[in-house]
Amino acid sequence: MKINKLNSIIVLGLIAIIGILVAQLLWTKQAFTLEEKKLSQKTHIALLEVAKKLYEGSNHDLPLENPVQKISNDYYVVNVDNDFEPEILEYYLKSEFKKVNIMTDFEYAMYNCQSDEMVYGNYISLSDKSKKKQSVYFPKHKNLIYYFAIRFPNDTSYLFSSLKFWLVLSLVLIVILLIYVYSIFTLLQQKKYSELQRDFINNMTHEFKTPLSSILIASNYLIKQDKIKSDEKLHNYTNIIINQSGKLDHHIEKILNVAKSDNSPLVLNKENILITPIIEDVIENIRLKYPIVDIKIETQNKDYTIEADSFHFTNLVYNLIDNSVKYCEHNPEISIRLSKDNRYFKLEFIDNGIGISNKNISFIFDKFYRIPSSKSNEINGFGLGLYYVKKICDLHNWKINAKNNLKNGITITLLIPQK
Repeated sequence: MKINKLNSIIVLGLIAIIGILVAQLLWTKQAFTLEEKKLSQKTHIALLEVAKKLYEGSNHDLPLENPVQKISNDYYVVNVDNDFEPEILEYYLKSEFKKVNIMTDFEYAMYNCQSDEMVYGNYISLSDKSKKKQSVYFPKHKNLIYYFAIRFPNDTSYLFSSLKFWLVLSLVLIVILLIYVYSIFTLLQQKKYSELQRDFINNMTHEFKTPLSSILIASNYLIKQDKIKSDEKLHNYTNIIINQSGKLDHHIEKILNVAKSDNSPLVLNKENILITPIIEDVIENIRLKYPIVDIKIETQNKDYTIEADSFHFTNLVYNLIDNSVKYCEHNPEISIRLSKDNRYFKLEFIDNGIGISNKNISFIFDKFYRIPSSKSNEINGFGLGLYYVKKICDLHNWKINAKNNLKNGITITLLIPQK
C-alpha cells in the first residue's frame, strides 16, 4: 500500500512538472510570436514616417496606399515616388528607428533608375558592436520606380534577446525536471538497497538465532554437571562459552530490534518516571559486568521526573554507560550529571575514555558506524548502540549531542524539554 502511494506521488509530481514545462514552452513560443508582431508594427510605423519625411518639400503627395511592404520577416520595401539622397535616407532611418526603440542592426539599399538595379547603401550598427561592411544582394521589384529596401540581418537573435526572462525560466524548469528525475531515481535505488539490507539482516539474525539458542541450552545444562563443576578448567571454558554466547545473543537482539524499528515505528508507552532510581539500577547492572568501573551521579534533586518510555529510557542509559566503559583504556570513570532550567532537563554522561576525533564525532549516531581506531577493532559490535540511542531521543522529541572534553573522553548531553 505504501509503495503504491509512493509511486502515485512520484508519477503525479513528474506529470505536474512536465505539464508546467510544456505550458512554459508554449508561453515562450507565444511570447516570441508577439514580439515578432510588435517588431513588425514598429518597423511599419518607422518606415512610414521615413516615407512621409522624404515627401516633405517635394511636389508629390504621399500616396493613399501604404508604401511599406513586408516581403519577409527581416526584409521590407518602401515605395517612394520621389527622388532622394542616400545620406538623407540614412539619417531618417536612424532617427525613426531610435524613436520606436528598434535597437538592432540593419542595412539598406536603393533602386538606381539609371543602372536599373539595386544599389547597396550601408550597414548600420545600432548596437555597440563594430560596424560591418559587406555586399548583400537586394532583389529588384517590378512596378516600383523610386524605392528603398531594408533588411534586418540579426532579426532572430534580437527577438530572442528580448525574451531573456522567458528563456531563463524555461531553462530553470528543465533543470528542475532533471533534478527531480535524478532524485527520484536515487530515492528508488536507496529504497531498493535499504530493503535488501533489511531482508539480509532479518534472515541472517534469524539463522543465527536457532543454533545460538541450542548452544546456550547445551552450555547451561553442561555447567550444572558434577564433572564440569569439579574440573576448574572445564568450568571456566564452559563459562566462557555461556558468556560469549550471551554477548552474541545480545548483539543479535539489538540488530533485530533496529531492523524492526526501521520497518515499522516503535510504539512508546510514555509515563512519568523518576530518573535517579532507573539510572541507579542500570549502574548496578553495569558494575556486575564491569567491577572496576567508577560511576557517580551528580544531582541536587533525586526526585526529577520526566515523561518517557521506561523500558527504552533504561536501554538508552545502559547503552551510553556501556559505551563509555568499553572505549576507555584505563579505569573507567563516569559522571552522570542531572540539572534543570526553565526550558530543559539536562542529562550529561561524562567519561574519561579515548575520545573521538572532531571529524568523526558528527557520525557516531549513524547506523552501523564505528570509529576507525585500534580500540574499536578490539571491541565486538555492530555500531548500533548509539544509533538506537539517537532513535529513542528522536521519538521522544529530545535533543542529543556529543562533544570532546578538554582533557580526555567525551560528554554526551540529552536535552529533554520541560512542559
